Amino acid sequence: MKYAYLLQSLSYPDQRYVGLTSELAKRLEAHNAGRSPHTSKCRPWKLVTYLAFTDEDQAVDFEHYLKSGSGRAFAGRRLW
Repeated sequence: MKYAYLLQSLSYPDQRYVGLTSELAKRLEAHNAGRSPHTSKCRPWKLVTYLAFTDEDQAVDFEHYLKSGSGRAFAGRRLW
């Protein structure tokens, strides 16, 4: 399974992050441990939502969509 996931910073609630992984719990732990340069400054993070995909291409496409302007608008209305 591949997971497209959305994180929100507990320290800076306006900071959000969209990512993709095959090991969701380990990835969240890595974000909170500061092992990701993109998220280390806004720790700790909470998992807001995730979507599981059996098809890796669909997961990658959905993650890219969530990082686009219309995807951010969708996530703001439906997922945050």
